[in-house]
Amino acid sequence: MSAEELENFETGLELQLYREYRDVAKLFRFVVETDRRFYLANSVRVEPVHTGGTLYFDVELKDAWVWDVYRSARFVKNVRVLSVKDVNVEELAHADPFAVPGTGPAGGDGPESPDGL
Repeated sequence: MSAEELENFETGLELQLYREYRDVAKLFRFVVETDRRFYLANSVRVEPVHTGGTLYFDVELKDAWVWDVYRSARFVKNVRVLSVKDVNVEELAHADPFAVPGTGPAGGDGPESPDGL
């Protein structure tokens, strides 16, 4: 296999992974980024642990999807990560593209209509 064929193969895998991410992202509540991996998850617990002058993060994910090109099964029931580097957790906003701003499911705090309705 030539270097060009290998590069094309890897590019195809990365494109396929991106498309899968785009399709499954709406199923998850959180994005979690560690120094080694990128995850989507529905439950996240991060606990800083101090031991002997060292700090590390104990991260537990439930119902997760792992961004990894070479992994055959990306959906994982439970994940535990120990990291001495930063861990970034973000909650995904799944906005309804047809909702009027300020009129969400909680009744909204949006402005009143001009006719008082």
